[in-house]
Amino acid sequence: MADVRDILDIEVPAVPEVTKEAIFGVDKKNKKRYEYKVPKRPEGMHREVYALLYKDNNDVPPLFPTDTGKGYKQTKAKLGMRKVRPWKWTPFTNPARTDGAVFHHWRRVADAGKEYPFAKFNKKVPIPSYTDGEYVQHLVTSGWTRSETDHLFDLCRRFDLRFIIIKDRWDRNKFPDRSVEDLKERYYQVCGALTRAKSHNDKVYTFDAEHEKRRKEQLKKLFERTPEQVEEEQTLLSELRKIEQRKKERDRKTQDLQKLITAADHQVDPRKTERKSTKKNNNSNRNRPTKIDSAHVVESAGIKFPDFKNSSVSLRSQRIKLPSSLGQKKMKSIEQMLTELHLELNPPPTEQICQQFNELRSDIVLHYELKGALATCDYELQSLRHQYEALAPGKTLTIPPSLLPKVEPEVKADIIDVVGSPSMPNVTQ
Repeated sequence: MADVRDILDIEVPAVPEVTKEAIFGVDKKNKKRYEYKVPKRPEGMHREVYALLYKDNNDVPPLFPTDTGKGYKQTKAKLGMRKVRPWKWTPFTNPARTDGAVFHHWRRVADAGKEYPFAKFNKKVPIPSYTDGEYVQHLVTSGWTRSETDHLFDLCRRFDLRFIIIKDRWDRNKFPDRSVEDLKERYYQVCGALTRAKSHNDKVYTFDAEHEKRRKEQLKKLFERTPEQVEEEQTLLSELRKIEQRKKERDRKTQDLQKLITAADHQVDPRKTERKSTKKNNNSNRNRPTKIDSAHVVESAGIKFPDFKNSSVSLRSQRIKLPSSLGQKKMKSIEQMLTELHLELNPPPTEQICQQFNELRSDIVLHYELKGALATCDYELQSLRHQYEALAPGKTLTIPPSLLPKVEPEVKADIIDVVGSPSMPNVTQ
């Protein structure tokens, strides 16, 4: 009937729908639905990074690490019918104080009689002491009296080696005025003398007062620069960088030109090579390999370390850093040679060690390159001998001893015989 009425355009009378609310009379109040909205991840932020910011319950991470992960010592307050722990307003003394001052604070009754909990943070610097005999025997020096030295060590114990405060509290009425460097030098001089006398150890700390004074003067001059001087220094540094860049460009062009000249000097005319190869192919066996002309020249003599002679601040350890253009094979050979020599790969970068260490590694690389060139030349000599013996069966080409490399037997085994001869069997490895 509904389809017929729809075809004939007959209006259907509105019949109220029978629902559960209409039968039981339940209020039609729109209940609020609490939907959890996941915050959108910002663009450009990785998923792992965004996961560190918020958790599933949208809680902000705590400011300090906790056991529960909620930001509190306990997950929730433990409430019950038990009695609370009694607290009492009690006096206490701090072991770090020597004046016997008494203070008061709230404390649990169960913790009565225990030591002040913050006393464990009272750490003092151990200051050495000396007797009259030790002073007369080891500590007497010109410019310092016994009373002045005692006053210095008394201030060091009171102020825990804070030499700026020690200089401020120095008694200038009884003793001459001293600088911070003089006070440090005297203190470490006494400590070193007592260490040598008691433990017979010569490795003690020595304070260089003159070096410290020059360092502070240089820092003062650097701090008191005018804006014009700073701008001038930046201009000079930029000009220096441009000069170094142009120098590197000229060196690169010079090396490329030298390579071309060296290759041209050792290269054979291609027309002559074609003629020789044609004649040999007509008069000899086709299966016999031909010689390949190649130029093996040691292009570099050691390692070329960068130059740090500029006005900017640089670390001395950068001088012993190998350039990135050296190659992995040469770096591995340097490490292997240093290991065989029982030397450190990164020694202390003093002035003398830096220079000698760089020269040693440069000589190692030069030895590596010469060894490779020698092996190549020896291989070419052996190839020529095999070609001669293949062209003239029954004859052996004798190579002069002056042209043969003087190597150890295990190095000779690295030469591969690719052709073979009647007098020498083929060697394969």
